[in-house]
Amino acid sequence: MHTHEQYSAVSPQVLLAIPFLLLFVFYILAVDLSNRKKKRWPVYRAVAWSMGILCALLAVIGPIADIAHSDFSVHMIGHVLLGMLAPLFMALGAPITLLLRTISVPIARKLTSILRSHLVHFFQHPITTFILNIGGLWLLYTTELFHMMHEYMLLYVIIHVHIFLAGYVFTISIISVDLAPFKKSYLYRTIVFLFALAGHAVLAKYIYANPPVGVSKTQAELGGMIMYYSGDTVEVGLIVILFYQWYKKSRPKFHIRKEGFAISTNKKFTVVGTDIEEVKRLNANSGMSYREINEWFAKQQAKSHSSKKR
Repeated sequence: MHTHEQYSAVSPQVLLAIPFLLLFVFYILAVDLSNRKKKRWPVYRAVAWSMGILCALLAVIGPIADIAHSDFSVHMIGHVLLGMLAPLFMALGAPITLLLRTISVPIARKLTSILRSHLVHFFQHPITTFILNIGGLWLLYTTELFHMMHEYMLLYVIIHVHIFLAGYVFTISIISVDLAPFKKSYLYRTIVFLFALAGHAVLAKYIYANPPVGVSKTQAELGGMIMYYSGDTVEVGLIVILFYQWYKKSRPKFHIRKEGFAISTNKKFTVVGTDIEEVKRLNANSGMSYREINEWFAKQQAKSHSSKKR
């Protein structure tokens, strides 16, 4: 692998680190402003955002970023930090929701209209994000692009920006944390995610057997294992979040009433599981109930008594 002898390695690191530092500062300021105007912003979201920023900074600046130029296994650690962990933590920070809480109503409406645009819908579609994320990794590690990345500073910066952004948009297209007007069904997202799991795992095995240009076989094997097992760990966390949200959305809710328990879903059931609305529908189609017949006879008797008196 190359060591960026053509230019100082500090330059691309600084270029990549500054945006994340600014995002951290803006987020903290937004939290403070939001807490003054509305109810307090959840602490765990701020912690998640901070953890995401930390993971990204560890990947783009400092020892890991320095050694990654000459050690492919360390580069792969940076890939997991920048392209998987950082996007997951930052997505859990719900930055769009926080932004909408802090800006004025007219600006918030304009931002919401942009989020509902067809362009945003296209780039947030799970299949599009899958291609950008997994497809981009295949293009990087199976072509000379990885070798060229260490030759040209601008290409190095662009690829790292792409790795983070592709990982982030893929994450928010799978889990429902922030504002997303065009959410696909949980089943649809799960299917796409399973293909992404397979694509990432197969790529890791491919790297293990076919080292990228300029990477030794030993480093490729170690880097492939890091990508495979570390990637699986992060993906398990993503699966847990996705399935928890799915369960929370569709689970039945139990309410205690005087007559017993009732399950609250889209339909209403009795404690023994009888569909209340279905019973009402069948009763309506089957004629008058016993109570309605008694009421009808009572009315007829009242009419006959009144007519006799006359």
